[in-house]
Amino acid sequence: MATAEQKIVSSEKNPISDSAENHTAGNASAAQADATPLDVLVIGAGPTGLACAIEAQRAGLEAQRAGLRVALVDKGCLCNSLFHYPAHMTFFTTSELLEIGGIPFPSPNAKPTRDEALEYYRKVAAHYRLDLRQYLRVERVTGSDGDFRIYLRDRFERPSLLRARKLIVATGYYDLPNTMGIPGEELPKVHHYYDDPHPCSGQDVLVIGGKNSAAIAALELWRHGARVTLVHRGPEMHRHVKYWIKPDIENRIKNGEIAAHFHSRVTHIGLDEVRLETPSGELRLKNDFVFALTGYHPDFEFLASLGVEQKGADRLPVCNPETLESNVPGIYLAGVIVAGARTNEIFIENGRFHGGVIAQHLAQQTPLARSGD
Repeated sequence: MATAEQKIVSSEKNPISDSAENHTAGNASAAQADATPLDVLVIGAGPTGLACAIEAQRAGLEAQRAGLRVALVDKGCLCNSLFHYPAHMTFFTTSELLEIGGIPFPSPNAKPTRDEALEYYRKVAAHYRLDLRQYLRVERVTGSDGDFRIYLRDRFERPSLLRARKLIVATGYYDLPNTMGIPGEELPKVHHYYDDPHPCSGQDVLVIGGKNSAAIAALELWRHGARVTLVHRGPEMHRHVKYWIKPDIENRIKNGEIAAHFHSRVTHIGLDEVRLETPSGELRLKNDFVFALTGYHPDFEFLASLGVEQKGADRLPVCNPETLESNVPGIYLAGVIVAGARTNEIFIENGRFHGGVIAQHLAQQTPLARSGD
């Protein structure tokens, strides 16, 4: 059986050719800039990743390791997923449940907005002087516990290399939508993310889905002048739709203000129409925009490329629930990816505590060597 280290080195899930790897390692400026290994690298700079970096720094200070080096990398910007939420989004939860690092989250609203959250997390990162490296995607990881090598590329495809003794993976799931696999899904009028209703005013819009995001999008689009049709494969709006949203969408459907087709699915998306399979047979609708809000999933292939095992239909990654260390020594998991495909189990509210769990385990191990050794 292959060792965890061999799994990382030989994985073909996210391969980089030997020439690319050699080019990365031979990039003198990048190699010189990061010649000293990090003690901890956090992959993913969302709220959970930030919390992990903060707690790892604290663990170093508490153990009087002044040289402990912690950094974060993200393929997008700080809190990239939150940035891509709808522009006028309001959280379902209160601000105190989004707090990290012991920093209060002040808000004049009962529930904070997306913009307030982005400002809060920017200020937290600045307060803790986090070493945040944005717009760097991880292409490959080699090595083993105590000496991982992380191969990266920036927005301009320039390679670089980082070394780290420990890894924390907090990559979330919002970057990878669940696709439907139907003809026309690749058309530019099809969106897997809902942002702003204004461009759809006076247009025929199809919303696919039956949960919170679909309900909110359908309501906002209708209120901004779009002709909205909602399609859901289930018998009705999902029972988990928030209690203040569910009666609103149901009443709009009941009044005929938003058309809805349940027990139905989209079979084809054309330039000017969509085709639905309904209990009454095929239906063709005039259409200008499609919002396929069918959910998202973690990057299971990336986890597999690290050697992290996944079990069951929900692809639950193997990790110790008491330490959050995966089956690969030195690689920890944090946030929603801990729950695999069950993305409705972990949110910012509970994922933010994962950093403390991981940091406690790191502090109990043989002290990490000081940077510069």
